[in-house]
Amino acid sequence: MNCLRLFILLFVAVLAGCASNAPHGNHRPVKTSYSASDTSRTIDLTHAPRDMWDRIRRGFAIPNLHSDLVEEWTAYYASHPESVYRMSERAGKYLYYIVDQLEERGMPSELALLPFVESAYDPTAYSRAKASGLWQFIPSTGLHYNLKQDTWRDLRRDPVASTNAALDYLTYLYDFQGDWYLALASYNWGEGAVKRAIDRNAGQGLRTDYMALAMPDETRNYVPKLQAIKNIIADPAKYGITLPLVDNQPYFTTVIEPPSLDLATAARLAEMPLDEFKALNASFNRPIFLAEHKPTLLLPTDRVDVFNANLEAYKDQLGGWTTYKSKKGESYASIAKRFGVSLEQLRALNGLSRKSTRAVAQTLVVPGKPSGGGIMLASLELPAADATAPASRGAAKSPGRRDVVVVRGGSSNVRTHTVRKGDTLFALAKRYNTSVSALRQLNNLPSNNLSRGKRLRIPGTNVHG
Repeated sequence: MNCLRLFILLFVAVLAGCASNAPHGNHRPVKTSYSASDTSRTIDLTHAPRDMWDRIRRGFAIPNLHSDLVEEWTAYYASHPESVYRMSERAGKYLYYIVDQLEERGMPSELALLPFVESAYDPTAYSRAKASGLWQFIPSTGLHYNLKQDTWRDLRRDPVASTNAALDYLTYLYDFQGDWYLALASYNWGEGAVKRAIDRNAGQGLRTDYMALAMPDETRNYVPKLQAIKNIIADPAKYGITLPLVDNQPYFTTVIEPPSLDLATAARLAEMPLDEFKALNASFNRPIFLAEHKPTLLLPTDRVDVFNANLEAYKDQLGGWTTYKSKKGESYASIAKRFGVSLEQLRALNGLSRKSTRAVAQTLVVPGKPSGGGIMLASLELPAADATAPASRGAAKSPGRRDVVVVRGGSSNVRTHTVRKGDTLFALAKRYNTSVSALRQLNNLPSNNLSRGKRLRIPGTNVHG
């Protein structure tokens, strides 16, 4: 008897559950959050991620989209393996930080692939709609998310600041829409536009999910592009794609409040190529930064100690930069002459138009007086008129520093040096009047790291600054 009563209670409960899940007229369906199970993939979590790509795959949590557009874009990317490789190589500098932030917020790891679609992972990307950076913020949205934009910096191009802003925005959009497809469409088209499209369909008794909405072509292709990238990252071998190795460890770290420097000198102090330095510090609008602005630099983790050591070693020889408050009507030519730079360089330093000849009451950046001499400071980019000057002719002066030289090239005479504790390629290049690249090439060095006791071949030189 008790068993029968228990069976009846269970039967009634099942009926009640069915009734509560039944649709009611034309009401919009209740939106639910997605889970990793929606991707219909099984991830082996018994071992640590092999690399960043493996780590990203483990965090997939947005349902897979299946449509003709997805198939088209997957085929497109698969047919351009070199482009996918180049984008992935650029992404390698930023992926660890982005995925780390996504996991900390409990967000799907697919979102780390969004800059593939937005900017091809180029921090300097700039669109016709004036969107900029990895995450392609337009000016107004950038300001709303505290991405400062002025003559000195555009934080839309800063990997750390823009990533934090993008994840804040995506979190808001998901909370607003309750659906990742709609949130992503809103990121591209605007949440207001997506909401109006939903309301139009609801008013006509139509479905209100992502696939049912009328959208511009760009937005209609937006999520399929992301899904296509996801398909390739999920199984690159299936599409004949090779991904570059991206280790599951931080690529960059921050240096807080460095002294005033030009970007080229900062790169040389870190003993790294200028283009790699700029890729991490693309937010700077000028070829210099000032200490008074309290900037932060991003450097590869293995370059920070080198940068700090060289900065300490040459701190008394770095002339740096300062500011000059011009008087209204003062000619730029006279200011340039006073501080020992060309008019073109003064304009480049301060973002001045070539048509500008006289100053208003403004603050200009000018070279500071060097307190020492002899450090091989990097020059600013030469004006077009000087760009054809041969780079192998001895020494070239840095702008505004008559007693400081940049040594270029050397003779074929060769000496040797045994690496001691504290030696760096930058310091050795200065000592022997050569360059880091020349030392690396002559000694077949794969990186700037030196092993204590190693004998280096040193090119001789007949150039004296």
